[in-house]
Amino acid sequence: MQPYRRTEMSVGVFVFLGLLAIGWMALKLGQVGGLGQSGYTLSANFDDVGGVRKGSDIMMAGVIIGRVDRVALTDNDHATVILRIHDGVKVADDSFASVRTKGIIGDRYIRITQGADNTYLDPGSEIEETQSAINIEDLISKYIFKGKG
Repeated sequence: MQPYRRTEMSVGVFVFLGLLAIGWMALKLGQVGGLGQSGYTLSANFDDVGGVRKGSDIMMAGVIIGRVDRVALTDNDHATVILRIHDGVKVADDSFASVRTKGIIGDRYIRITQGADNTYLDPGSEIEETQSAINIEDLISKYIFKGKG
């Protein structure tokens, strides 16, 4: 009877550790909750974020440097995006944030174009220069109406 009990305990411990590992990976990879989040935040205001959502990538020079922490509508019908930037990445004061698309119909992300300034934004600061998402439907409708006029 003892060998069976030892086997049951070993299997139970193994399953428990496996579940803990899966939970930890879900939190780290999925950016769920406040656990495992590091870095600092910046904000940027856009007229239209066109599908950027919490968890969207933030890229600089083609490298992921963070994730979108929150997207909220402001009082004046603009979208405020809270950006969580990885520790060690410095964003210049005169940087430019724009909404871009991965591929032709891919996910939206925020691209930061580094400025030439040697001073950097402090945590909690705002990126002043932004470019909103390009809305394909608006471009098509302008082209169609312009062609008919």
